[in-house]
Amino acid sequence: MLVLGLACCSALPAVAQTRREKILADREKVQAEGFWIYNDLEAGRAKARETGEPLLVVLRCLPCEQCVKLDEELIEQHPEVAPLLRKYTRVRLVTANHLDLTQFQFDTDQSFAAFLMNADGTVYGRFGTRSDQVKWAEDVSIEGLARALERGLALHADYPRNREQLAGKQGRAPAYRYPEDLPLYRGKYGPKINYEGDVVKSCIHCHMVGEGLRDAGWTAGGPLAPEVLFPYPHPKAAGLILDPKATARVAEVTPGSSAAAAGFLAGDELQTLWGQPLVSIADVQWVLHQVPDAGGKLPVQVKRAGSNRALTWTLEAGWRRRDDIAWRASTWELRRIGLGGMFLKELDRERRTELALPDGLGGLYVQHVGQYAPHDRAKQAGVVKGDVLLSFDGRDNWGRETDLLEYALNRVPRDRAIPVRIWRGGKTLELVIPAAP
Repeated sequence: MLVLGLACCSALPAVAQTRREKILADREKVQAEGFWIYNDLEAGRAKARETGEPLLVVLRCLPCEQCVKLDEELIEQHPEVAPLLRKYTRVRLVTANHLDLTQFQFDTDQSFAAFLMNADGTVYGRFGTRSDQVKWAEDVSIEGLARALERGLALHADYPRNREQLAGKQGRAPAYRYPEDLPLYRGKYGPKINYEGDVVKSCIHCHMVGEGLRDAGWTAGGPLAPEVLFPYPHPKAAGLILDPKATARVAEVTPGSSAAAAGFLAGDELQTLWGQPLVSIADVQWVLHQVPDAGGKLPVQVKRAGSNRALTWTLEAGWRRRDDIAWRASTWELRRIGLGGMFLKELDRERRTELALPDGLGGLYVQHVGQYAPHDRAKQAGVVKGDVLLSFDGRDNWGRETDLLEYALNRVPRDRAIPVRIWRGGKTLELVIPAAP
């Protein structure tokens, strides 16, 4: 069974149709075309069991304009992918409501995610990842999807002989089995979306799963666990850069990284990681998600120049913190809590020149400031778009918004106002962001 998941997209550009009209029109279109089984996973599983076909399940509510280059309407027509699609029973789910998180474990912030599975629930592998707000092509490609589909078919053909090797691909049971069980959504959302009523407000979007998990951690008190704050770390955070057009081929290794220390070389083909066969970069990412922030050793099998080699990838304590979370949709709520509603970007040379920022002054550019409660605490303090944040809570030289978020959330007392220093129009200003309510 191949399960292909596309995260629900919440930030769509304005169009003539209302959101509700788009959802209903999309349902009518998909059902009329008959290429996909619409929003009925059990019907897809039944058909796959009957025919012996693998199962392709697309999870997303509408064609996503932000990631349209990997939308199913395009892949249906792609000369390499289209013939592979026809070998699958195809199902499209349009909501995360009642999505079984025991089985569907993936980075819910990404806009293209895939699960390759057997009808009995055994996971063959995953496809799709993301590490930037807009540069999706550095992580996924249609060619990579074709390789994943082929690899999934091969694993399916070898099943159940490979059942034992695949057992590790099913992760630990989550604290909440269904998204509507999360405290943030309990009583507000049901197991199904309401087509007859407010279909828009009844839908749990994929990124809301991550938001709900972080909210549960935050309201429980204490710091957010690294596994919650830095979920599904990208392999490049540990120095391993993979080719998005291949199954799991090393494109580059960052000097001085743990991947370099492990002995990875450009051109290596990863065969297994942690004993698991790999379908794509998403499999690597999922394995990394299982490794605690305290670190650990991962056995790796690679093919190099036609020969298999065994490597050991050692991840040191705190390795997760090298990942970037600023691109994530679910990070907006963290900005409200930790940064008073500021959205910050790194200063590049062009921006520094534009702002006439003196040499020696470093900071983060204020890309946006929340205008309405409860996202407006930075606005209340006097911060405006276009400012440069020079220091936060007495600390300066923040290189990434991610590092500042981690500090603000886990090291600043929740009931304390935060002094900040701002550069604006050639002057520095001392402001105070009120404590989070």
